[in-house]
Amino acid sequence: MIEEVRRVAAMQDHALRVKAAVELMGDLQAAVVETSRMRKESIAWLRDHGHSMADVAKMMGVSRARVAQLRDAGPPPERAFLGTEHAQVLVPMRPGGRDYVALEDSSTGQKLLALAHRLQLDGDLGYIPTSGEIDLNRDDLMVVCGPKTSPVTAEALGKDPRLAFETLPDGRWALTERDGGTVHTSPTDDPETPSPTDIAYLGRLPRPDGQGTFLLIAGVHAVGSLGVAHFLSENVADLYKQAGTAPFSMVIAADYDPSTKTISNSRALSDVLIHENA
Repeated sequence: MIEEVRRVAAMQDHALRVKAAVELMGDLQAAVVETSRMRKESIAWLRDHGHSMADVAKMMGVSRARVAQLRDAGPPPERAFLGTEHAQVLVPMRPGGRDYVALEDSSTGQKLLALAHRLQLDGDLGYIPTSGEIDLNRDDLMVVCGPKTSPVTAEALGKDPRLAFETLPDGRWALTERDGGTVHTSPTDDPETPSPTDIAYLGRLPRPDGQGTFLLIAGVHAVGSLGVAHFLSENVADLYKQAGTAPFSMVIAADYDPSTKTISNSRALSDVLIHENA
């Protein structure tokens, strides 16, 4: 970073330098926030693993009182689950007389942004065209889109080593655990006794360019994706402890009100399935 500061300072054209200085200040501020998050996480880890405040103070070269101050400073550690600088949430457009965004998808996007803001992470909402074309090679990306809607997400899901998102012979969509063969179907689609519960995929998958990962949320129905947003809002800290920022996938179930499509309860149907070879 100091080399970047020197590079900007050496600029003779003030019109260029002021623009570069603004951009660099943004990068520096983002780096300070993320570094404070990492410091907070490490202090908590050390304390949880038997180190006293005096031990931590000695490691950091500060007083115990200063450690106590820094322990509570900065964003929560689990912010890293969503990103490090600026979350980008993408929801699908649906084809019709005029392309539109389903209420459940819009609610999912807004709920994910609210979670990001709660974790002190900026973010914005974008839209996936009806073609399903998505550029996955972006930082801090959360995609709300299933394989039925996008060939891009279908390809990414096909490479998941732990879960398969596929159609059954009777036409229903299912999530199948590759190792044990457990098949999860949506109670909404039960041919005999349908009920207002949907299931969804939640995972972190590698980007096509190999330069990072992205979060993917894909409900069997759109309300299932909203159930994942509900689940994350209540469980992101625990999920971060289990998965960190490693590739993983899991199945989420959510109960909803059929008339309003609001979520009343969400829960994990599978373990957090870490992608060991990713």
